[in-house]
Amino acid sequence: MKVTLVSRSGREFIKGGLELNDSATVADLQEAIHKRTKKFYPSRQRLTLPVPSGSRERPVILNYKKSLKDYCDGNENTLTIVFKDLGPQVSYRTLFFFEYLGPLILYPVFYYFPVYKYFGYEEKRVIHPVQTYALYYWCFHYFKRIMETFFIHRFSHATSPLSNVFRNCAYYWTFGSYIAYYVNHPLYTPVSDLQMKIGFGFGIVCQLANFYCHIILKNLRSPDGSGGYQIPRGFLFNIVTCANYTTEIYQWLGFNIATQTVAGYVFLVVATSIMTNWALAKHRRLKKVFFFYLSNY
Repeated sequence: MKVTLVSRSGREFIKGGLELNDSATVADLQEAIHKRTKKFYPSRQRLTLPVPSGSRERPVILNYKKSLKDYCDGNENTLTIVFKDLGPQVSYRTLFFFEYLGPLILYPVFYYFPVYKYFGYEEKRVIHPVQTYALYYWCFHYFKRIMETFFIHRFSHATSPLSNVFRNCAYYWTFGSYIAYYVNHPLYTPVSDLQMKIGFGFGIVCQLANFYCHIILKNLRSPDGSGGYQIPRGFLFNIVTCANYTTEIYQWLGFNIATQTVAGYVFLVVATSIMTNWALAKHRRLKKVFFFYLSNY
């Protein structure tokens, strides 16, 4: 079988194309491309079928598990494929680890070290119980996230663009420092003990519920991340489509009830906006794939 590779502009990507066995899979083609151009390892490649000029149809993305013959017309022994370079890639575990590591390290810096003297405040400060509990709560949350990344989450996509590491780290690390600065500030005014207990108590329940939601999602996929789209069932998923996002939002609400800072609520609003968009997108996708799906998002 002869495979012709072209760019989206129609320019031939590998001169003369590639000759492969008739039984070759898309994965075999990706390896062949990698051998010819070392820079383009398989996870950096996006292979699609050509779209007729002027068509608004989305291109068909080739599944690495399928045979190339599955994408041929009739008995043809030639295939034209559009190649796109996705750029440098990193695994999702690497991405999540670094974005969560920042807040886990930066927050304690504001609690334990005399950083406020560099902002014009005296080194001595009174540490309120709520600030200590906030530290424990915060560190537990991000430690939990890192552990889930390595031992719970199963990813449908193997990699993410390297640029997402810088974008996501900027988001998490900046907000982590922003919140830590004000919660641990020498002039911080604590809420009442009752409000603190309600906030942290509610937040811990939501964190545990969030963990259980991730267990449910884990069981929907095989260890290699395959399995396609499936409808989550059980627990809070019987009420909302993305119970994992719901519990994530509420656990941050609990943190903010207990600590009550503008920085914390700004983060809550931004995070809620982002996760709401994700939830709506997933809800629409499930309704499209499963026409009988009627759950609320």
